[in-house]
Amino acid sequence: MAISKTVKFGVCIALLAICVLSLSGCASVPTREALTNYYLNGTTYLSLSAVCRVKGLEWDFDTFTRRITLKKDAHRINLMVGERLVVVDGVSQQLEYPVDMHNGEVMVPNKFKAEILDVLFKRSYGRHKKQAAFLEIKKVVIDAGHGGHDPGAIGKTGLKEKIVTLDIANKLAQLFSENGIEVVMTRTHDVFVSLEQRAEIANRSGADLFLSIHANANRIRWLNGFEVYYISPYIDDDKRALQTARSQDFKLDRASFGYTSLNLQATLWDMLYTYNRAESVSLAYSLCDSMRRSLDVKILGVKAAGFSVLKGTQMPGVLIEVGFISNNDEECLLKNDYYRQQLADAIFQGTSNYAQEAGLTVFAQR
Repeated sequence: MAISKTVKFGVCIALLAICVLSLSGCASVPTREALTNYYLNGTTYLSLSAVCRVKGLEWDFDTFTRRITLKKDAHRINLMVGERLVVVDGVSQQLEYPVDMHNGEVMVPNKFKAEILDVLFKRSYGRHKKQAAFLEIKKVVIDAGHGGHDPGAIGKTGLKEKIVTLDIANKLAQLFSENGIEVVMTRTHDVFVSLEQRAEIANRSGADLFLSIHANANRIRWLNGFEVYYISPYIDDDKRALQTARSQDFKLDRASFGYTSLNLQATLWDMLYTYNRAESVSLAYSLCDSMRRSLDVKILGVKAAGFSVLKGTQMPGVLIEVGFISNNDEECLLKNDYYRQQLADAIFQGTSNYAQEAGLTVFAQR
């Protein structure tokens, strides 16, 4: 499972938790960072709005769900009042005390700032130059669509989608490997692998990204172009999260109070799926931009869909349609080994660009 790495991509997801504090009286002391310490139940808290001002964070508080979203650059942190679990870039950890409320204001434990924000933003206060925290993309899953008794789309001259996707996937895998990125393939030769098996392979791998390679087809033969899909926002994440929580742990600390809480587990999965969708959209746009720069090909853009293989994976992922095999010109191109290498190069470069722009990793140059 990829939970401990998923995001991986420089984006921070979430702060959740497990117990609610009863607030006692408080005293305040100004600090050198223009932050006021609040002593609540024997520990130090800070005003979240003040922390965000000092750290240059945008924040939004949903009073109905009690969820808070913090944003800065490519980073995002979600918190929940009454919770002490933190999920930072897909890695869960726990604070000693939960996020809370005092006099109608959201309060965070001082250690949240010291152990998370100061580390993530390298103590860059005010107008000081930002020092980004870099995380690495260490592993990707490459999924060659179709295979075995499932040929996928078939062109007018008999070219089969399963052959095209496997060749591009193998070329892409070589590029990642040459640049120090571990690759997991859902298939390495012409065999049938079910959609459920593909998702299971991806989830077991602990990978950071999922790239599914396909070729398009349509009865309208003149249609052509390159497009990338991400999981549709119309997919019910609440339902998907609950189903996942019932069958799979989020790998919380077993000593935590909420370890066995189905609702907490479902909330965490829901947050992860929301994060993954946002990352997938960013990756999709980067892939289209790379393809536009690299090849003289029509870019159909980024689209949402309910593909099962995307719905089942637990890391950011996209489904890439490299061209229309039903179009005579594109079928001719897809037959060409050199063109397939160009496609692999552009997909690799788009992934690299996405990672660098998100502050996730710097791929080595070939």
